[in-house]
Amino acid sequence: MSSKEKPTLGGTRIKTRKRNIAVPLDTGTFADAVVQIYNEHSGDLELIAKDVDASELDFSRYGETFFEVVFTGGRNQPGTTKPEEGERHPYSVLNCDDTRESILPIVLFLQKIIRRRPFMIKTLENVMKRLLQSLELYGPEDRTKLAIFTALTFSQKLSGLPPETIFSALMSDTLISKGIVLHFVTDTFKVYLVENSLDDLVSLLKRAKMDDRLLDLFPMQKRSIEGFAEHFNKEGLGVLVEYNTKKVFEVKLKELRTTMTDQIAENVNVNEVIEMVKAKRKEATLPDVDVVRTIWDAIMDAVQWSGKNQQQNSNLALRQVKQWGKLLGAFCTTARLEMDLMYKIQIHCYEDAKLMKLFPEIIRALYDQDVLAEDTILNWFKKGTNPKGRQTFVKGLEPFVKWLEEAEEEE
Repeated sequence: MSSKEKPTLGGTRIKTRKRNIAVPLDTGTFADAVVQIYNEHSGDLELIAKDVDASELDFSRYGETFFEVVFTGGRNQPGTTKPEEGERHPYSVLNCDDTRESILPIVLFLQKIIRRRPFMIKTLENVMKRLLQSLELYGPEDRTKLAIFTALTFSQKLSGLPPETIFSALMSDTLISKGIVLHFVTDTFKVYLVENSLDDLVSLLKRAKMDDRLLDLFPMQKRSIEGFAEHFNKEGLGVLVEYNTKKVFEVKLKELRTTMTDQIAENVNVNEVIEMVKAKRKEATLPDVDVVRTIWDAIMDAVQWSGKNQQQNSNLALRQVKQWGKLLGAFCTTARLEMDLMYKIQIHCYEDAKLMKLFPEIIRALYDQDVLAEDTILNWFKKGTNPKGRQTFVKGLEPFVKWLEEAEEEE
């Protein structure tokens, strides 16, 4: 049988490398091969990326070793920061300056490597988790470098690294009690906010399921709203303080709404409900405008709606307003709060078809109970700025407004 020559592309020159990395057969030789590439190019990440791509390194088997070399310059003894035997290079994350400018190129380098090998994102996740769980083993400067790297992985959207896994690695009682976690996340937030907005950070925290747990990052003795504000204001992260304050208010208001809804549904004496709300407002220093809005929501929540019977629903809602108007009146104590209540009712009636035609009667009922003053109603009627259903509601309120104006003229 005659042998056939292998086909070749005419005119194509096949380039050969001047040297070849021997295919590693264990973690030690794999690490040495990667270190060799780093050292040969003196840390030039562009050239290192090209050589890594051209090599026959088995990243599916030795991916974790690769990331150890990226972070520390070589292999570490398991559970320590002590170097394992073998070559090392001086261009790792932990050998950089603790600045964003020094670490960003490494993140971008890894982005290139992982884009060509998407399976490695899980490996990076595992290595980062292990590093963060071992933060106690590193000094303050190295912890800052790891925080910067963590922030940049999310800022640069490093191939979908899951924030929940990374942040969950920090939830160690030991690390939290020593203040290590608090300082780590503070550095992380600072770097992340260089290129991203507070909304971006909030979105990241929600994906990490940490938006409701920020206080849990504080040592127990500092775990308070005041301690939170003092720490992050001092670190120049006042926007985070504002967000957390609002978040705490939302939780307190939700609790207040639930308690009020239950008491109203159980027909508890209105004076008892008023005292309960006053106590909750004082305890959590809740803004008056939010308290008034929450009272309205609770009154409506407690209505036992009757299926599709529109007239019956209207009667039930109106009866509820008349019965609990005193509760609104106890906290709606200024013209500004009265106007805000009118806007709240306007939006609610606009968004709930059951109440669309009931707006004028609700306003009349609250006027009769001295919750809404004549001046407030006339001001809303003439100068109200919220457009939701306004034309319909103004038309419906015309007879009552006309009556108010005629009564005023007679006086």
